[in-house]
Amino acid sequence: MNVADFLLRGTHAAAALTVVLAVGRLGRAAARRLRQPEVIGEIVAGLVAGPAAVAVLGARTFAVMLPGRVVDLLKLCAEVGLVLFLLGLAHRFHQGEQRPPRRAAYWVVAGGLAPALLSGVAFAGWILLAEDHDVRGNAPLPAFLLMCGVALSITAVPVLARILADRGATDTSEGRLSMTAAVVIDTVGWLLLSATVGLASGRPHGLLQAIAVLTCGVLVASAVRYALRGQAATALCRSAPAITAVFLAVLALAVALGVEHLGLTAILGAVLIGLAVPADDSWARVVASVTRVGRALVPVFFVVTGLTVFAAGIGTLSWSLIVVATVFAVVGKGAGSYLGARMAGEDSRTAAKVGVLMNTRGLTELIVLKVGHDTGILTPPVFVALVVMAVATTSVTGPLLLVLDRCVPRTAADTEGTAG
Repeated sequence: MNVADFLLRGTHAAAALTVVLAVGRLGRAAARRLRQPEVIGEIVAGLVAGPAAVAVLGARTFAVMLPGRVVDLLKLCAEVGLVLFLLGLAHRFHQGEQRPPRRAAYWVVAGGLAPALLSGVAFAGWILLAEDHDVRGNAPLPAFLLMCGVALSITAVPVLARILADRGATDTSEGRLSMTAAVVIDTVGWLLLSATVGLASGRPHGLLQAIAVLTCGVLVASAVRYALRGQAATALCRSAPAITAVFLAVLALAVALGVEHLGLTAILGAVLIGLAVPADDSWARVVASVTRVGRALVPVFFVVTGLTVFAAGIGTLSWSLIVVATVFAVVGKGAGSYLGARMAGEDSRTAAKVGVLMNTRGLTELIVLKVGHDTGILTPPVFVALVVMAVATTSVTGPLLLVLDRCVPRTAADTEGTAG
């Protein structure tokens, strides 16, 4: 590639990035008018922008204006923003006062995972009994059952993080519990997704590979934690915070992209490094500067994913599948998380908020569904039904939280926590 081609490609990518950021801005403005969390506007804008652009411009013109090489650069920008944002979020939860009680987190993880997996299997069973073979498809039965279980158990960590941040609820009891449980559940979900793809392709060793990658990631994070606690790293952090921030960002990106290259999600790598960074004030300031860059780029993740997933259209709608999928999703994930929080000793108001927050799926769910569709596990009717379910359950998160704030009375524990 000569210099002229490099400059042309860079200019094209910069123009596309500007348009993507503008789409995200329009989505946020619309969400504010509708009193929705801004992240919902970014998601919907991304979902609508691709099909709308194809309809207006035509598929060929759209491909010329947004060629694959430019899309790849935009995806890289989106992933960079996501990793840097989640690095800061994980670090905040690593600090002592943000860390939820371990027993409570265990209960919410159990309540948000096991019933949701069972609901997914029940949804798959309903398809086997009530729908014809074209809806079921030809995927191996174990892969189909597990795929539906994973699809109904995912909680979108990036979307949940943005909703909590937009509402200023990151440090609340429900925020800490739901975010911690979501990270754990999504890690399990990606492991199960690897196993699902392995079962569908005839290579069931995928789960063992995913466990090996997770183990290596934990070991790398432990080594990073040990190094950052040393005198040299601490002195650099205090004397040159800008250089330290660049180093930390590069380190997080390297680990996150390495984990993704080996078959898991970059989210896991970002969270592991965020947890490895020391929790003192000097490191907190460095992490905050990294997080600001990530937050500015996070809208690119939502919009670009919506563009690339839905630019080719989503096919026809099956309302019976949509309704059944949504019911199973809400009962399994929402009600299960509520019961888990109650078993953990939380009051009904906090438990209800945890249930609503854990029912947030967003574009992490869409990415999982796209994997299921591309590997032939999910047929187009099931894929579309689960896509609509994901958007619907995410969109109602903001309104339901507002209803809980206005209609459910605070308990004495809530009042004391707010006063403190």
